[in-house]
Amino acid sequence: MLRSIKILLIASIGVWGLIGAFSNFTDWTGTTGAVGAVTSMSAIENGADSWRATANPGVVLAGALFIVTLKIIGGLLCLAGAWRMTAARAGDAAAFERAKTLALAGCGVLIFLLFAGWIVIAETWFELWRADVWRDIALQSAFRYCGMIGVIALFVGLRDDERGR
Repeated sequence: MLRSIKILLIASIGVWGLIGAFSNFTDWTGTTGAVGAVTSMSAIENGADSWRATANPGVVLAGALFIVTLKIIGGLLCLAGAWRMTAARAGDAAAFERAKTLALAGCGVLIFLLFAGWIVIAETWFELWRADVWRDIALQSAFRYCGMIGVIALFVGLRDDERGR
């Protein structure tokens, strides 16, 4: 039963990553607009005057591609991991443990995206914590997603010593 729950949780993370990437890609103007708003620091009083602020199209494009690419990679790794875990579900504990590798790697990629992208780059470098609108909408969501993915990864990563059912 626990193996099935772990598989479903990993699959849900994979679907989250791919739906997010699809949404970012199909609303590319919104995606680049949001990245541009963060990098320009326009939502912060006197932020646009900061030496850190930039509206450079290359920086905005790199940020948007970083988001979409890592969501795709993380989502696909999680789904491939869920597939492998499903195939190993009825096997011995060692086989199921090996099957978790891609799933946990996918979780790691998505945690990296959320932590590095939002906490390190957006919040710390571009001082997004100072923007009332973005702080509530973006940062709290990123923290919630990062936390949930991390908790699920910890749960999935727990050793499963019994034979699957």
